[in-house]
Amino acid sequence: MIEVDAGVERVMIVGVQTDRYEEDQFEEMMQEMVDLAQTAQGKVVCQVRQKLPHLDHRYAVGPGKLEEIKLALDHHRIDLVIFFNPLSPSMNRSIETVLQVRVIDRVQLILDIFALRAKSMEGQLQVSLAQYEYLLPRITGQGKMLSRLGGGIGTRGPGETQLESDRRHIRSQITHIKRSLDDVANHRERTRSKRQRSREFNIGLVGYTNAGKSTIMHQLTGTDTYVQDQLFATLDPLTRQFSINGHPVFTLTDTVGFIEELPTELIEAFKSTLEEIRYLDLLLHVVDASNPAHTMHEETVLRILRDLEVDHLPILTVYNKSDCLNQPFNPTISPNVLISAKNDQDMERLKEAIWRMCLEEAEEYSVRIRPEDADRIAIYQQRTLVTSLEFNEEENYYQVSGFRKLFIVD
Repeated sequence: MIEVDAGVERVMIVGVQTDRYEEDQFEEMMQEMVDLAQTAQGKVVCQVRQKLPHLDHRYAVGPGKLEEIKLALDHHRIDLVIFFNPLSPSMNRSIETVLQVRVIDRVQLILDIFALRAKSMEGQLQVSLAQYEYLLPRITGQGKMLSRLGGGIGTRGPGETQLESDRRHIRSQITHIKRSLDDVANHRERTRSKRQRSREFNIGLVGYTNAGKSTIMHQLTGTDTYVQDQLFATLDPLTRQFSINGHPVFTLTDTVGFIEELPTELIEAFKSTLEEIRYLDLLLHVVDASNPAHTMHEETVLRILRDLEVDHLPILTVYNKSDCLNQPFNPTISPNVLISAKNDQDMERLKEAIWRMCLEEAEEYSVRIRPEDADRIAIYQQRTLVTSLEFNEEENYYQVSGFRKLFIVD
């Protein structure tokens, strides 16, 4: 028997490979399930797989496989069964009745990790909303199980007492959270409008979870962000200013990591946060080049960007973690840059790539400034990418040339 630390839940992962999944895709996503469970502080001690055209309408798996799972529970001393496939409320209850152990699915597992990671008030509100809306149709039959187990993976966020309350109370909580989020969204909109009116080049980091976005954020801006080799290491959006070639006119916004089949509940709850992407000037699509499933990750992120209707924005694909590559890498998306966020020279190459793309999207300008208005030169230097500053002695004026966003410096 495998011994684990006291208090760590022993987890069994169950996955059904239906016709919608190719073999390689299913294997990658099952490995991702292991990573997710470990991120949620569980210990995966066994996995059960089955291949079916579609999920069994009652138990997700076939009756024979369900008996196999039941026998394995005692043998491996399982505390929690996590299904890769999304379970309907009736499926969840039927499986728990047979197995007599707590059962959650991938959606609830991801919600749980988000509850673990959210630090800001907005992040916590968003996660609570997603959890309440997911759990509302599952309240029946959950109370007894939650009381008996007293917490664990899949129960973080809204407390036990709240989850055992009647539906009317849960709905009132949802209404209250939505109102609070509306207030936060209004504040975010004011901040966003102010940023849009500025002359800064607003850049956003997007990518599959654990691609290295937070490390790049830290390297470019010097911000103390939470950097760990974990899924969903950071949730709360963060915007910081940074300089390229001595020009402090760039802002960088970190966003929540994407994942294959991101739960609808999360997309809806994080709508105001994800909408930050709409108002950016350039997206840095960070890809873990060392991950065998990087192509699938690329496709997932691009699909989500299309769903958010932001795929029209300029995108620079940043293939990260080149230091972990064991063989030559062939990028599949252009324009791109291959880097290791841990390498200072690579980060300089990334800055130059950002610089070039911003120039492509900017407006070229050239203005004359009289000596008595020389203080305006500093404004141009602060708000635009000044590439040339010369003084014409014969006609007594400064010639300032460079690139700027479409807003005109007065």
